[in-house]
Amino acid sequence: MREITKWVVEDTGQKEVFWPSEEMKRLAWVNDASLYRQADEDPVAFWAERAREGLDWFRTWDETYRRDPPYFKWFVGGKLNACYNCVDRHAKSWRRNKAAIIGVREPTGEPAKTLTYHDLYREVNRFANVLKDLGVGRGDRVSIYLPMIPEAQIAMLACARIGAPHSVVFSAFSADSLKDRIEDAGSKALVTCDGYYRRGRAVNLKDNADRAVEGTTVAHVVVFRRTGQEVDWVEGRDHWWHELMEGAEPYCEPEVMDSEDTLYILYTSGTTGRPKGVIHTTGGYLTQAYWTTKWDFDLHDEDVFWCTSDIGWVTGHTYNVYGPLSVGATQIFYEGAPDFPDRGRVWEIIERHGVTVFYTAPTLIRMFMGWGDEWLEGHDLTGLRLLATVGEPISRDAWMWYFEQVGGCRCPVIDTWWQTETGSTLINALPGIGPFIPTVAGRSFPGTRHEILDDRGEALGLGDDPGYLVQRGPFGPGMLRGIFGNPAMYEENYWTRFGHDAYFSSDGARYFSEGNFRLTGRLDDVMKVAGHRLSAAEVENAIATHPDVAECAVVPAPHEIKGETPWAFVRLKDREPSDELAKELTDQVVKVLGPTCRPERIVFTAAVPRTRSGKIMRRILKSLVRNEPVGDTTTIENPESVEDLKTLVGYKE
Repeated sequence: MREITKWVVEDTGQKEVFWPSEEMKRLAWVNDASLYRQADEDPVAFWAERAREGLDWFRTWDETYRRDPPYFKWFVGGKLNACYNCVDRHAKSWRRNKAAIIGVREPTGEPAKTLTYHDLYREVNRFANVLKDLGVGRGDRVSIYLPMIPEAQIAMLACARIGAPHSVVFSAFSADSLKDRIEDAGSKALVTCDGYYRRGRAVNLKDNADRAVEGTTVAHVVVFRRTGQEVDWVEGRDHWWHELMEGAEPYCEPEVMDSEDTLYILYTSGTTGRPKGVIHTTGGYLTQAYWTTKWDFDLHDEDVFWCTSDIGWVTGHTYNVYGPLSVGATQIFYEGAPDFPDRGRVWEIIERHGVTVFYTAPTLIRMFMGWGDEWLEGHDLTGLRLLATVGEPISRDAWMWYFEQVGGCRCPVIDTWWQTETGSTLINALPGIGPFIPTVAGRSFPGTRHEILDDRGEALGLGDDPGYLVQRGPFGPGMLRGIFGNPAMYEENYWTRFGHDAYFSSDGARYFSEGNFRLTGRLDDVMKVAGHRLSAAEVENAIATHPDVAECAVVPAPHEIKGETPWAFVRLKDREPSDELAKELTDQVVKVLGPTCRPERIVFTAAVPRTRSGKIMRRILKSLVRNEPVGDTTTIENPESVEDLKTLVGYKE
């Protein structure tokens, strides 16, 4: 069993600093910290070596890195295919009969759908031919609107096989949201299903798909039968997945793709309110996906990996598809909710399927904490050996609970920072090197460079206030290559704030120690209180350490004198709300962070609005405290919470 030892550092003000044991170092893929120095001396050579070692290329490249600000290219002239690297090479090896995907279904009575690498090879080849038979070819965009079922991965890989960039859309998005993305991408086909299960109830997805494709470029809709419910049908446009697969040829030659050919487009929120299509290309993205998966999660062939992210987000792309499959891993792919049929569902899956590496979001961790430790009792979690987090800064309280209660003080907690635009993780500790520090993400992944700048673009150092996190060149091979159809937005969003030599992440950070970054959250989560920059994440952390707090979300509210002040939305464990408790929490913030950070108001609530993937919708909370329209609420898991909060904050329509 791998263990980690605890080293208490008294002079940092941070009481817990964890380091890997000698046994963990011995077993880890990476255990020598000199790797960081070697990679930093020549990042281009470092990534060239990684690309050669990690991937199969049909033709090696002529030039490793080319810069043409604000654009750049990796492995120029190199030829490969992402699907071949994720499927074919494993199906030809001893991994042929190894489980690739364990599709855990809802309702719970249904057996898991397990696909070996050979099964995956056969399914992907047939569906690639299905798409080709429908007229989809190299360069054509395909929208995918599917829940967390293995057919989503099959469809993505089939697109990659024939060189058709895919655009995956979160299955909880509305018909209008899907339509926006279809229209922007100019998609030729849509892959969806009749419906899916959510907390035991069948949800009709085809209705949304039908409304979304009206008047668009979509000529064909392929429908996977998941629930068997009745759906509307348009002859000539709609096709059943299983019927097309029955007649499809069993082999499809993989397209020889250029390293810089587009692999996929993924839409993320934009400042204009319209989604922006982030472009990721083939060779650089797959290289970084392969190595971050292998090194960050220390994945070995005997591991079972579970990333809880929905396939509609970039985490689902990189760590539910291209990363694990390119390294030949076995992974869990779960269709249902974390609390159905009860709040022990996640721990039951980990125990039943022997999960060894678990990657989830701080929001879910806080939910688990709020539900109580009793849901872990009776489940054997000793097979876990590594835990990881993604999505937002994690509080010390949540980090320690995750480490102690879920990991049994055995497992390192890898806190990863990255974005849709970066393609894969960029800042975190490596399991065989460490250190693992609550609330500190770690160091730049080898071969990448990050700095913290002030408003004038000057570099900040240890002891300075939080600043702007930027990436310096040569820019990581997995980085975005543009915004689909909008080069002006690409330059304006990422390359104007500090010039073409610094990718602007829109995230705030401060140094914890030399080279180790503490992320403070999105810059739109940074408040300006009486002239002081204040991170919402740090206020949340201070409140969340109170033993009666289950969850906390802090947003800036306008203030006549101070400009902005923090409002805290607090969900309690068992204690009843009271003015006395509100004062306790306020005093705690003042004690931890100082009087400038004093919350203007503590709002006790039974629930905060969150997405289906568990992320708190702070945008809606901000709108409520500013008395502004709350906007689109179709992706909220619990829309009733918004109405309750309107009453609590005195919102006026």
